[in-house]
Amino acid sequence: MKSTIARLARIAPELPVRNLKTALEFYTRQLGFEVAATMPDGAYAIVKRDGVAIHLFEDKAGDLTPVGVHIFTPDLEELCNEFEDRRAHFVQKIERKPWGTRDFRLKDAFGNELKFTEPQADD
Repeated sequence: MKSTIARLARIAPELPVRNLKTALEFYTRQLGFEVAATMPDGAYAIVKRDGVAIHLFEDKAGDLTPVGVHIFTPDLEELCNEFEDRRAHFVQKIERKPWGTRDFRLKDAFGNELKFTEPQADD
């Protein structure tokens, strides 16, 4: 009997926000994402750029716990320059990490950290 391993195709993280309108402005203006969908109740939306989708949800309970997300790009320098031109607020400029990758980091207005990472040659 032959066993197969199921493949994963992509990921779409859900990030908590306090105000969806503010979040959508950040992700579209500062990071160049496009709004792909919004829910009728106005508490959930999806933004996309290239093959990356990020789901944003309004934390109505007020228990917002920020998260971190790695987004991989082969164009790290160009992306960093683009975000500088868009006046994004950097937490960290491009830096090589001890594990070998280079990345830069931004935070949205709600503390979620976006880590833009250059994949290693063997990734």
